[in-house]
Amino acid sequence: MSERWTPESWRARPAQQIPDYPDQAALKAVEQQLAGFPPLVFAGEARKLKRALGKVAAGEAFLLQGGDCAESFAEHSADNIRDFFRLFLQMAVVLTFAGGSPVVKVGRIAGQFAKPRSAPNEKIGDVELPSYKGDIVNDIAFTAEARVPDPRRQLEAYRQSAATLNLLRAFASGGYANLDNAHRWMLGFVKDSPQSHRYQEVTERITEALEFMRAIGIDPETHPEMRTTDFYTSHEALLLGYEQAMTRVDSTTGEWYDTSGHMVWIGDRTRQLDHAHVEFFRGIRNPIGLKCGPSTTVDGLLKLIEVLDPQNQAGRLTLIARFGADKVFDNLPALVRATKREGRNVVWSCDPMHGNTVKAASGYKTRPFDLIMTEVKNFFAVHQAEGTHAGGLHLEMTGKNVTECTGGARGMTDADLNARYHTVCAPRLNAEQALELAFLVAELVKRERAGRVRPQVEAAE
Repeated sequence: MSERWTPESWRARPAQQIPDYPDQAALKAVEQQLAGFPPLVFAGEARKLKRALGKVAAGEAFLLQGGDCAESFAEHSADNIRDFFRLFLQMAVVLTFAGGSPVVKVGRIAGQFAKPRSAPNEKIGDVELPSYKGDIVNDIAFTAEARVPDPRRQLEAYRQSAATLNLLRAFASGGYANLDNAHRWMLGFVKDSPQSHRYQEVTERITEALEFMRAIGIDPETHPEMRTTDFYTSHEALLLGYEQAMTRVDSTTGEWYDTSGHMVWIGDRTRQLDHAHVEFFRGIRNPIGLKCGPSTTVDGLLKLIEVLDPQNQAGRLTLIARFGADKVFDNLPALVRATKREGRNVVWSCDPMHGNTVKAASGYKTRPFDLIMTEVKNFFAVHQAEGTHAGGLHLEMTGKNVTECTGGARGMTDADLNARYHTVCAPRLNAEQALELAFLVAELVKRERAGRVRPQVEAAE
């Protein structure tokens, strides 16, 4: 791939998962309109995230990435965004305290609308229609009219992303991210959890740490870093026409950035080396992700890394492992070993959701909490064995009290799923399950960090 890259060069390559729009003139008009809209994020923000991810690659920080499987136009509200952000902060506090190092916070939000599908059509009874591909493409209603790809939906996706980003920025910088707030919310969770005894020690130690800092004059009133936080957005960049329209030249560097989100990733179904998505991603300067599933080979992965990150820049590439609890040891070690051998500065992150989807007896798709946690444990075990860093966690989760994943402290069963099964696509951890997972993962992070040599602080004479 030595030929010159342009934002539209992907159009000359085969493309997977791209919708077949019946009205091409309308599609072109929408893309031209989007190209004139203001950027959603800025190049400087993307570079700041890249630097933070460089610390993750070096084992000096931990990546927490999560959010909806697919954002919904209908469920867009300030309350939903607030609840998600609040949960994210709580998880980050737990992981930060356990690991003694920063947590890089990246939401699957403000752009996560398009969904790859395993089949172009779905069938209910005797009726077969095109698959739902996310609100940015078509509607979830099972009618022929609703399932026609509509390019105007891209304009609504942009507007919703802009509104979401506006509120997230206000939450992150306006005092809502106050460390005292996050801790108070967490105490409420521990108090109400059936497994509260497992988390009591951590929360008590955090309380003591905050009281100590306040005693020596470090509090949110005098130290702004205690009431603000860095929060970034990410999504799977599936709809390349939309992503091209949002790709702009950074005036300070002359480089191309996809301004639809701080970080974008290539899915497991669209990572073909000579296809359109890889071609588009190789030219943008954002930090990028690459999903790695059971079909990922060592040779294939190394070729993709060479194309996507030829300069081996720390923070540029995050490899998101998604194998399934029973396939981690069969697939991940060889890939980790290869990237280590080649000296590649990549972040290895664990997606324990997509490989652990099962169909419950009730007919609902679900993800058992025990399988999710097992994949995370196996992910950490591989990195410990290989002498590499377990860099992050990639979750599908919501701040709402949904009933989509079985298990967890409350022992949710198949019979409970129909109570509040609200997802438009894949099952998500609810707020309680996600925070419980954060406490459990914090123990793994703590053990991994304990095995490293820490710099010695010399006593004052």
